[in-house]
Amino acid sequence: MSNNNQYGFETLAIHAGAAPDPETGARATPIYQTTSYVFDDVDHAASLFNLQSFGFIYSRLTNPTVAVLEQRVAALEGGRGAVACSSGHAAQQLTFFTLMEPGDEFIAATNLYGGSITQFGQSFKKFGWNCHFVDPTDPDNFRKALTPKCKAIFIESLANPGGIIVDIEAVAAVANEAGIPLIVDNTMASPYLCQPFDWGADIIVHSMTKFLGGHGNSMGGVVIESGKFNWAQNDKFPSMTQPSESYHGLVFYETFGDFGFTMKARAEGLRDLGPALSPFNAFQLITGTETLPLRMDRHIANAKAVAEYLDTHPKVDWVSYAGLPKSPFYDLGKKYMPKGPGSVFTFGIKGGFEAGVKMVEACELFSHLANIGDTRSLIIHPASTTHRQLTEDQLRASGSGPEVIRLSIGLETIDDIIRDLDQALAAS
Repeated sequence: MSNNNQYGFETLAIHAGAAPDPETGARATPIYQTTSYVFDDVDHAASLFNLQSFGFIYSRLTNPTVAVLEQRVAALEGGRGAVACSSGHAAQQLTFFTLMEPGDEFIAATNLYGGSITQFGQSFKKFGWNCHFVDPTDPDNFRKALTPKCKAIFIESLANPGGIIVDIEAVAAVANEAGIPLIVDNTMASPYLCQPFDWGADIIVHSMTKFLGGHGNSMGGVVIESGKFNWAQNDKFPSMTQPSESYHGLVFYETFGDFGFTMKARAEGLRDLGPALSPFNAFQLITGTETLPLRMDRHIANAKAVAEYLDTHPKVDWVSYAGLPKSPFYDLGKKYMPKGPGSVFTFGIKGGFEAGVKMVEACELFSHLANIGDTRSLIIHPASTTHRQLTEDQLRASGSGPEVIRLSIGLETIDDIIRDLDQALAAS
């Protein structure tokens, strides 16, 4: 596929990055289950190691199966290049490792997946990186939190688990004024529902474990760059604009231009941190992307029906779903996710923490586990599981108070989904 721009989303989801195997004619992308690759000669090897030519060296850095997945996700997001890795957390680490120096800072929304709050607020401190968390519902909060050492702004397009939709265009304007990139975690929405690059984002990350893979069987993460950010507009990004000691003085932005960030993340991040994606997982994730549009349409239809059911249930205090007209994020949902605001959302159960625990334990069809974006319907009580490391103030700030239940609505028959919720609520 020589020109992705002429194809529709569904076509790209099936074909982008892939072609019949030239040796065997195999139509599905093969699993290249190998660690390393034979060089033509010493000069060929040298050119690969010096980044003077493209090819395969070692599967920690590059692999033909993984390369197809990278090209496909980049095409779906409208990006210039992508680096796949072992998980969504690894994608975030690669991103900031490429951007940051010890002592640098960045700003992130308070409404994030609990693991991201812990990673940013605690683990990243060991690298000397400091995160300032702000309420994302007012874009001006990001502007107020800016410091001279800030190197990026990080948001989720659709917050996990609270269902908050961030005004991407407004936050992108703040980042652009400050000369720093806007990083958007687009996991919850998927590129089928939301296209952050169209609204000014510079870098997108995904946990491909979720909707891109879609079947709850493989871990994976990915970083995609738009190719539009000017890394040389200021002196904030020496890793992109100054000579690299690892590559004999090569300057990544000067040498690779609009995919310089991708090359830096791969050549130094994957090389030194090592969070490689396995070829088998890449194969599973490639297969998952092929049905992404079909799955998302069903996810959304089921989620809307469940949200409307819960909204009138006597044991439910509130429902946070941007697809409901009374939601404060309804208009933003229409703007950024016109096909629908995803299938993961929260509601508040009457009776608080204890009622929430009883409900998840009473479910029969819903699986009680820490994942989203599966074909199966999933349920979790964040305060007792995914977000239990957080303080009570952090729980409430992230939309995960003691009464909160998170649902990831799957592809089952809608009557069966609602019946299971009904009996579980009765048991609570």
